[in-house]
Amino acid sequence: MPYGYNGKILHVNLTDASWEVEEPGEVWYRTYVGGSSLAAYYLLKHIKAGIDPLSEDNVLVFACSVVTGAPLSGFSRYTVAAKSPLTGGFGEAEAGGYFGPELKFAGFDAIVFYGRSSKPAYLWIHDDDVEIRDAANLWGKDNWETLEGLREELGDKRIRVASIGPAGERLIPFACVQNDLEHFNGRAGMGAVMGSKNLKAVAVRGKQKLEMADPDSVKEIRHWHNERFKVHPPNVGLSKVGTSGLVKGLNQAGILPTHNFKYGEFKGVDKIDAEAYHGTIYHSSGTCYSCAVKCKRRVALEDDAYPLDPRFGGPEYEALGCLGSLLEIDNLPAIARANQICNLMGLDAISTGCVVAFAMECFEHGILNTEDTGGKALEFGDADAMLWLIEEMVNQRGIGKILSQGVKKAAAAIGRGADKYAFHIKGSELPVHDGRGKTGMALGYALSPTADHVETPHDTAFAANVTNLLPLGILEPVQPLDTDAAKARYFSLGQKAWGLNNCYGICNFCSVPIHAMTFTRLVEAIKAITGWETSLFEILRVSERSNVMARMFNNREGFGPADDRVIRRWHEPMPDGPLKGQRIDPKEFRAAVEMYYEISGWDKDGKPTPGKLTDLNLEWLIDNDDTGAGEAVSSSA
Repeated sequence: MPYGYNGKILHVNLTDASWEVEEPGEVWYRTYVGGSSLAAYYLLKHIKAGIDPLSEDNVLVFACSVVTGAPLSGFSRYTVAAKSPLTGGFGEAEAGGYFGPELKFAGFDAIVFYGRSSKPAYLWIHDDDVEIRDAANLWGKDNWETLEGLREELGDKRIRVASIGPAGERLIPFACVQNDLEHFNGRAGMGAVMGSKNLKAVAVRGKQKLEMADPDSVKEIRHWHNERFKVHPPNVGLSKVGTSGLVKGLNQAGILPTHNFKYGEFKGVDKIDAEAYHGTIYHSSGTCYSCAVKCKRRVALEDDAYPLDPRFGGPEYEALGCLGSLLEIDNLPAIARANQICNLMGLDAISTGCVVAFAMECFEHGILNTEDTGGKALEFGDADAMLWLIEEMVNQRGIGKILSQGVKKAAAAIGRGADKYAFHIKGSELPVHDGRGKTGMALGYALSPTADHVETPHDTAFAANVTNLLPLGILEPVQPLDTDAAKARYFSLGQKAWGLNNCYGICNFCSVPIHAMTFTRLVEAIKAITGWETSLFEILRVSERSNVMARMFNNREGFGPADDRVIRRWHEPMPDGPLKGQRIDPKEFRAAVEMYYEISGWDKDGKPTPGKLTDLNLEWLIDNDDTGAGEAVSSSA
């Protein structure tokens, strides 16, 4: 029998309301494991190149892993993946919380959706039983109303629900999927894919118990892990203030994106940092399944202008940056209110803030004016203008309808040189970390399939001490500002380390290489859960295999070397602050990208070679490219 997982994949055809169960063997599970890797397998198998992401031909995957739901801190995450309506390429987004473990307890390791329902529907899974139910009464409701409606309809307050809000229903390409209003599959527009399939929600309730191969060892590792959280500095900080603790540190380092990525310092930082947060709007802490870190923050405020409800979540670092410093807004209640609107409506806060920043800079330079906005000024620092514009985007009104397509498509629609201020990579808006101060992270943005900040090593964490990276063969401190062969090697190795967390569904805030779990103990944990005689070598190969499959997907969709880039502003000198004058040299950066290709076994067009595919047990992908990879599909920004 399988240990740690069910050995069952649920396939749901929404077109004819049918479903079936696949039961792959152990070799298949050891090859693809779960999360982004398992999802990439099904997307490559079942999506034809060139399809419209919002058509019924797209495939949507909810994927746990072989260790999701184990009683260890951080082993709670799951992936939602599909062809992205925002980028036209590989799309994936991870979330924590309780939904992933609950799906495992209900009997399935993953769900693969095909087709489109003829009317609004939701999927209900309870202890191996599967039902596709009418969701007409839920369509148009926000995420809180959807959650409460399903709890009442199903008669169980303990169900877990992954749902979309009105943004997903209206096919906004950066709409997200959420569970419990605190946990978000935020990036790449997975909420819009759900909306295109008329799939309002997935509700799960399971009472089955996952069997561990060695429960005593799992228990011992859990105790060790939770005790280490109490003394491991990064985890101590997360438990105390959550991710809001990043705001001041990044500002002091000169890499807190401000004014649409122009600057790295924000003058109003003291009004939005962790001290301000916990002294004004903080209500309580939240957590994920079986996790001792408790990094989630809930906020509350009785205020007519910016009311905050603790049921609707609190801003994480990315929201504080994208809805705060990036817009030069230091009104913390307004930032938190904007975040709660995003949560209820189902908008990715990162893309939302970046779109507003783009609009504000276009207004600053006269590309947009009050005739375009119906009389509304869009100026940096104006919190009410931000909130107004978010409402316009959600409701598809006026300039909001144009901007709701994301900065790349909005710039094309606006014209007049707007693309100069539309900052994206592969069509995706950027999380708020300035690559001029972390060139390895900049490589990650350029080379990640989704321009994602959680799939890449952050150099500054290892500028002084690389102890946690020694098992990878990184023996010397990292130089955050260098872009050279050593940085390409660091990134190549570090990318695999971060990527394995997305494959195994493990939280970066609990695991390697920065936080409390070590590589040695992680391997021991996977052994104890699954009973597999695995190794660091094998789990890193899973991560590399996942990355290569996502790359092959993007190759099929026409992405190539011209898309492996960073934004224009990072090639320009930092105007002021601690990094004044610092920039990423474009020639050095291109050389590092090409070095990464060689290290990875990719050809000059950024395509994995047949030898590399064979090395990774991916022979079935050889010659599986019918769209001519190497042709750029993204405009420069």
